[in-house]
Parts: sequence; structure tokens; C-alpha cells
Amino acid sequence: MKFQVRHITEYQYSAPVSLCYNLAHLLPRNTSQQNCQLQKLAITPTPSYQQIRSDYFGNQTLYFSIEELHNSLTIDVISDVEVTPLFLDQSLDSSITCGQLRQQLQQTTLPEQRLVKEYLFDSPHIQCSEQLSAYTDDCFIDQQPLLAAVQDFTAKIFHEFTFDPNTTDVATPLEQVLHQRSGVCQDFAHLAIACLRSVGLPARYMSGYLETLPPPGEEKLVGADASHAWFAVYMGEKLGWVEFDPTNNVMPCEQHIVTAWGRDYADVAPLQGLIFDGGDEQHLRVSVDVKRLS
Repeated sequence: MKFQVRHITEYQYSAPVSLCYNLAHLLPRNTSQQNCQLQKLAITPTPSYQQIRSDYFGNQTLYFSIEELHNSLTIDVISDVEVTPLFLDQSLDSSITCGQLRQQLQQTTLPEQRLVKEYLFDSPHIQCSEQLSAYTDDCFIDQQPLLAAVQDFTAKIFHEFTFDPNTTDVATPLEQVLHQRSGVCQDFAHLAIACLRSVGLPARYMSGYLETLPPPGEEKLVGADASHAWFAVYMGEKLGWVEFDPTNNVMPCEQHIVTAWGRDYADVAPLQGLIFDGGDEQHLRVSVDVKRLS
């Protein structure tokens, strides 16, 4: 499946900005299931400095600075991406068990599995706790096949939580999300990752886009799509990292387009940086379109 993703970010400032430094994760990365065939990037005003390089996690990271007075900033990214669906070569009940993976990670001498262990620890938006561990109930007991267990846990979040963008923000504690049983895709991904890490299973945050389709007979609105978040769990040497989307209760296939991954949102935020001056108010507008090419 081929898609064209257009992501436009616009800032308007109440007073001129004299200088800004920015770091952005807006360029989809190449993976074993995804190939970026074309990328166009336009930044207004024209940056004084601009560079794209890989970060610690292998994500395409855009660094740029604008060193002239400006009242607005626009970043327009167009990416053509080909996505190939992942086919697992085993059934849900025949994967490595939760206990086997935990034991492997304790005894491993493989370099790649040592690197996986960094996804067991706390990170800026994720802190493990007994309360989060308790929410998993008996999902991740030692003898349970890990693939089936994570799929059941993904369905648990899907059925027990309500998608509501008015109840949380990026700083909402996970215990509050758990208590109120509502949030957005970012919250559900963080919650799942925190629960998995709390029971000794490595999980990472996935950021990207999801193709959405309009109701039958209706036109798709321009800018109606949005950034999306889900998570991946390490399933041992044979399967590697397998992705799950608790917002939609699916294992991501060809409609999920990966931009970046990391420990949590802080590692892959679409845009972050530092500005000098700019007044007391900033107005942000984001428009995302995911268009199927074939």
C-alpha cells in the first residue's frame, strides 16, 4: 500500500520572535515494513541552519534554527511511503511465554537483547508502579504466551477506556488516566507501556499516522487526519518487536505509518524547541492528511 502524508505545522506569535532553535520528528523512517520513497520539506521563514540526521533511536530528526525576526513559522512536510503488512509466522498461542522472555532478558549475552532492556526502565512520561502492575490482573503470568497476552491486554484497554480529548494533556499522570478511564491515543500507549514495564516486559512508544476513511458516501475532509500513537513489545529473538494499537484494538498493519519510536512521547515529539521573544501568546494549527496512492 502506498500513501502520501502531508503534515503542516503553523505557529503565529503575538510579537516577533528574534531567534528559535527546533528539533522535529516529522519525517517517516524506513523499517523492514516501510519504505519512504519521496520526501519534500519546506520551512518558512527559510532557516539559517538546517540538518537531518539519525537520533539515538535511529529516527530521522530535523534540526533547524531561524535567526531573523519572524511573526510566524510554518513547517510543511510531504512524504510518500510504501507500507508492507507484517505476517507473523506463528499463532497467538505458540509464541514465547511471558516467563520465558523475562528469564531470557535476565540471562542474555546477546547485544541486541541487552539494548532491549533499556525499554524496561522508567522514562520522562512513564513511571512503573504497583497500581499499574495490578491493572494487568493475570494477563502476563509466566506460562501465558506473550503474543496472546498482549493482544488480550490491548483489547482490555480498548473496551474499558473512552477516547476523549478533553480529559487529558501531555502532563496528565498515568494513575489519573487509569482512574478516569479516558484519554487519547498517547495516553493509551503510555498506559500500556507502563503496565508492561511494571511486570518486567520491554515496550516502546510508536509515533506516526493512521489512515482514516470517511463514512460511506461522504468526502474526506482536508486536514481531518492526525498524528497517532501506539506501542510495540519485544517478543524475543524470533519475532522481534511486534506492534499493538489499543485505541483501535488492532495489530498495526498497512494503514499505520511509523514516523519515530522511543521510550515515550518525549523522545519523539513532532516539534520541540526554544524561542526568544514572541510575546505572551502563541497560536498553533496542525493539519494532517493521509492520502492513499494505490
